[in-house]
Amino acid sequence: MDGGLGQNPTRHEIKVGVVLDLKTNFSKICLTSINMSLSEFYQAHPNYRTRLALHVRDFMEDIVEATVAALDLINNEKVSAIIGPRSSLQAEFMIRLANKSQVPIITFSGTSPLLTPIRSPYFVRATLNDSFQVRAIAAIVKSFEWRRVVIIYVDNEFGEGMMPNLSDALRDVHVFVSTRSVISLEASNDQITNQLYKLMTMQTRVFVAHMPPNLGFRVIQKARDIGMMGEGYVWIFTDGMTNWIGSTEHGSNLENMQGVLGLRSRIPNSKELGNFSLRWEKIFGQANAKPNVFALRAYDSITALATAVEKTNTKNLRYDNLISAFLNNTTDLGTLGVSRDGPLGHMLAMVCNGLLGCMLATGYDELSSQRLAMDQQAVMDRYVLMDLSITCLLWP
Repeated sequence: MDGGLGQNPTRHEIKVGVVLDLKTNFSKICLTSINMSLSEFYQAHPNYRTRLALHVRDFMEDIVEATVAALDLINNEKVSAIIGPRSSLQAEFMIRLANKSQVPIITFSGTSPLLTPIRSPYFVRATLNDSFQVRAIAAIVKSFEWRRVVIIYVDNEFGEGMMPNLSDALRDVHVFVSTRSVISLEASNDQITNQLYKLMTMQTRVFVAHMPPNLGFRVIQKARDIGMMGEGYVWIFTDGMTNWIGSTEHGSNLENMQGVLGLRSRIPNSKELGNFSLRWEKIFGQANAKPNVFALRAYDSITALATAVEKTNTKNLRYDNLISAFLNNTTDLGTLGVSRDGPLGHMLAMVCNGLLGCMLATGYDELSSQRLAMDQQAVMDRYVLMDLSITCLLWP
């Protein structure tokens, strides 16, 4: 499933891989946003000498398949960059491939702090990592003078990645973590209920939950069923779940969210965002259909990448692999191609990082209006202190 813009022979076509689980609404929405960004970017810049050509792969929510898809894109398509996948766990495997192949990996939804460019110069995070909301959580707990909390999180890299930062932030405001409750993403409803019953026996009634929406909505439903959403109980959810509120996915579960306190990424209103929303409504045919924050970041990712390849005068990366020189159509890790242009791939990643980090500051027409510094901690720390990018929401 390939696509691209521009057939002018004087223009350089830059192959870019997109790895998403296209069976999910999340990925379908983000792919729509990616295609919108690609089309609109070159409409606005018709004289650019480079053109991104997308090569899309569906890995069907399987980590192994995601790795195979990335191998196929690197070995067979010879892509210059890969966008995706959806989760932090999937992204971790692909970052390892980026290190070996020296092909940049761009994730707009891998939020775990465990993913860091320190471990890979070819990794680009086009979103905020989860650690930047821990101060907001601690501030909420402190403002209500709650002294003890229970942390509930999903048992994977996404859940575990934020825990050290969250614990430190709560300790800084003199809040004690009574216990940590870990729930598997594959937990049955009975297992979730049993875990909640154990928490009911504790004196602490303030729960901070960090998990994706497919698990979070189940936890809330079971908590409501057994009476843990009534008077005396407090539930605070991170933006890992609440970023989905009001989007085209999971909308039917909103009634269960009544009484929940949550954090959500703030997307300031702008002319560009308003125009994008109108175009979005035309595509989905719903007046109330709103793109979630990850769709906006997917849009910005393509904008930054297209700008980066033009500014660096990137051609398609060249690959060397003595073992696979005589092989074709392979997805074997042992025959992984390595770009001859490793420094160029590194530079492309750096430029893309910089563009995503300074779009707002330079007035660039980006949508999510996040001053993303791609884990350049000093810049992000100043931004958080000046203008926290997480806002507090209270649902009735």
